[in-house]
Amino acid sequence: MFGRRSWVFWVAFVFLLNKTGTTFAHEQGPGVVQLVALEGSDVILPCSLNTKESMVEKVFDWKMDGHKEVFYYDAGIHYNNGFSGQDEQFKGRVVHFPEQLKFGNASIMIKNTKKGDGGDYTCIFPRLPSGEQRFRIQLDVVDPPPKVSVGILKTTEDGVRLKCDVAGASSEPAVEWQDSDGNILPAEEPQVSRRGGLYDVSLQISVKKTKTNRFRCVAKQEDSGHVVDEIVVPDKQFQFHPCSDVWIGLGFSGVLNVALLALVAFLLLYIRRLKKKGSYMKANGSCNCTSELPLQASGDHPC
Repeated sequence: MFGRRSWVFWVAFVFLLNKTGTTFAHEQGPGVVQLVALEGSDVILPCSLNTKESMVEKVFDWKMDGHKEVFYYDAGIHYNNGFSGQDEQFKGRVVHFPEQLKFGNASIMIKNTKKGDGGDYTCIFPRLPSGEQRFRIQLDVVDPPPKVSVGILKTTEDGVRLKCDVAGASSEPAVEWQDSDGNILPAEEPQVSRRGGLYDVSLQISVKKTKTNRFRCVAKQEDSGHVVDEIVVPDKQFQFHPCSDVWIGLGFSGVLNVALLALVAFLLLYIRRLKKKGSYMKANGSCNCTSELPLQASGDHPC
């Protein structure tokens, strides 16, 4: 019925993430890598030896903020199969990649990240022939972006009525409608509600036909950039038919109800005529419809 394209625009690298656990990384300084993950996603903390030497029979240790035990591995034994001492915060949520150990890969994955997982992580190789090696990673866990969806409600004398729904915003977003050139369009007052600490916003607008018929809804948050969803309204949608709105408003069930009422009215009228015919026959004997009978005052023939 209409075309739609969606984008997520972020004001910084932090917002180039998605819920599959994809992260964005960049060098923060010498030996420090910055990672950003969405809360609730799975994040991989990378750590590999440049020499690519096998880690299958070696030791590596992951710590958070210098003291929290995240993951410890020693020649096949680790926190998930025998070792004790893992911090409660990470129990059951951290895994490594056994098939990658032979390539010197000591990376780990933290599942279902939480805000409290943000911090400074250190990957330590304490017993290498060349001595101890350490790698630092700074992890930030941010709120996921809200979901934005737009759609057509109906066509009225004022134009095509559009609706934008923003769901699951961590802070109350500023929602606005724009045309294809980015100009802000006048809309109704947004309807704001809260559920579980998150914000839902609904904003409606009536639009007229333009060159492109392209309109976008923008949800802006100061701490997390903005999210956009766009809709292209087909030309035929702008054709307003007052009567069609009535039937569209009724829907299938409404039309069915109207048809049933009409059928009931017809049956009642038919029964009434049968009763009138029966009363006449009772008073005047059998009715021979081939005979010439006078019309009743109503103009109806008794038969």
